[in-house]
Amino acid sequence: MNQYLGMYKQMGNEAFSKAVTQFAPYFSTIEPTFTELRQGYAEVKFANRREVHNHLGTVHAIALCNAAELAAGTMTTVSIPEGRQWIPVGMTVQYLAKARTDMRVVADGASVNWEQTGDVQVPVDAFDTEGKKVFTATITMNLK
Repeated sequence: MNQYLGMYKQMGNEAFSKAVTQFAPYFSTIEPTFTELRQGYAEVKFANRREVHNHLGTVHAIALCNAAELAAGTMTTVSIPEGRQWIPVGMTVQYLAKARTDMRVVADGASVNWEQTGDVQVPVDAFDTEGKKVFTATITMNLK
């Protein structure tokens, strides 16, 4: 088992989420909580609060990008073979609707070949509390 996946299972959602934001502090700006993490899948939630708002009073686009990169990056870490590395090299996003509620961000890498090297496309979607998709992204990860 991947060491980070082992840490997640041992620590639980809350403690693991805090540990990740200590390791990569920028992610703490959205105060994320992992709700699920396994090989090929990650789910992160964050609250709709003033600190993540834009000038319209809705969830800021970059807060959604932040959560998308967190989910995709952590999922990539637990999905690639032990000893391998990755780096994000691009992100394409679409804002589908105003994000007015707490967010659930899902990185689903079931279709990704984690054994390959080079660029892979990792899909990420964000949903509001009613299950409406408000954001979608494709993050290009370069696997070494």
